[in-house]
Amino acid sequence: MTLLRSKTEVSANSPQPAPAFVPPPITNIEDTGLSALWLQDLVLKLLYFQGYLSGFKIAEEIALPFSGIVDQIMEALKREKFVEVKSSQQMGLGEGSYVYGITGLGITRAREALERSQYAGPAPVPIKIYNMAILRQSRAKSYFNARLLHQALSALVINERTYQRIGPAVNSGTSVFLYGPPGNGKTSIARSIGNMVLQDAMYIPYAVYIDGQVVKLFDNVNHQLAREEDTTAVGTGTLKSAGRRDPRWVKIRRPFIVTGGELNMESLDLVFDDTNKYYEAPFQMKANGGILLIDDFGRQQIRPRDLLNRWIVPLENRIDYLTLKTGRKVEIPFDVLVIFSTNLPPRDLVDEAFLRRLRHKIEIGDPSYDEFREIFKRIASIKGVIYSDQGLAYLLQEWYIKRGRKLRASHPRDLCDQILDISRYLGVEPVMSKELIDRAAESYFVDI
Repeated sequence: MTLLRSKTEVSANSPQPAPAFVPPPITNIEDTGLSALWLQDLVLKLLYFQGYLSGFKIAEEIALPFSGIVDQIMEALKREKFVEVKSSQQMGLGEGSYVYGITGLGITRAREALERSQYAGPAPVPIKIYNMAILRQSRAKSYFNARLLHQALSALVINERTYQRIGPAVNSGTSVFLYGPPGNGKTSIARSIGNMVLQDAMYIPYAVYIDGQVVKLFDNVNHQLAREEDTTAVGTGTLKSAGRRDPRWVKIRRPFIVTGGELNMESLDLVFDDTNKYYEAPFQMKANGGILLIDDFGRQQIRPRDLLNRWIVPLENRIDYLTLKTGRKVEIPFDVLVIFSTNLPPRDLVDEAFLRRLRHKIEIGDPSYDEFREIFKRIASIKGVIYSDQGLAYLLQEWYIKRGRKLRASHPRDLCDQILDISRYLGVEPVMSKELIDRAAESYFVDI
């Protein structure tokens, strides 16, 4: 198997299959699964932080419909004199256009609520509903055939034997162990698989509610928004909310999350923010329904054995257990394809018993001479280097065969970049001449 380049990500405007789950509309406070008092505290914290807000703006900030829910919350807060109406933004739009301000009594209650949690964002979804939604949108219900896999990996030069091993591994939806020398495309294969998965869409909530605690789930760094077929579906600011989906959910492409050396044991569980007093979801929860790539496996802050010990049960039973600060264990689905990618020999990382639990093991070896030539031709064409078989033959003879250097799939890309840098400096055409090849190789290769 050899690397050419990462495949371009699927456009946000590409047609996407309809998700297996669409959050049903909510029309009253009971439908939210949250108590009226908890929602009142959420609104008071919002007004405490932001000052005067219209009813429609409050509905938008907490991701709930104004009609039937936010209007009832505001009415209760007015009745208890926690908020008051300051003005109306526009005539004729009803109570949603009223601008609300927090009163002295409201400030006192808001501060009490802030002592418990400073979360003041979209209203969370109860954990039971989240678990049900993830199971209904499970990746296990999606399969890829040989044609789709070849299409997804078309930007890579891969031999058929490797193709035949990657396909079943992806369809397993469990775990894949990619190993082999550095620079041969393990990460690029994983990312290309991720791009294939990203063509599908799913719904996740902005946050999850567990025993009075908020777990922030949506992450605009790791989650990519998917195009909404009906842009009115997320609206909260009109009175015509009937038939719209629950706005506490966001439509995303199936996640592809990459973690490397920063991974530690603490980040595999609910992460409590002592200052803001709410939780951040761990990597595997954010990756539910998609792929989690553990890049450079074996170089994390956590020992490989400890990581696999932590995930033995989730990998086999597809259930994970997270721990609240109170000590309570929370069960969530583990619907993640975990890809471990490493340059280190497997025997240096884990023993045979642990390898057995990683269902698919795929070695990504050095390219053959024919594969190396194909990679070089494609890369040269993409980058604007004038390719020649004579130049490649010289490179192979002088800088690989004579020196006992092994071929790596990343070398053509890096050497073409060197040729371009040197040719621009010299003001000459970027051709595969002996002079430019020698200068590029001298700059690039270091004998260790």
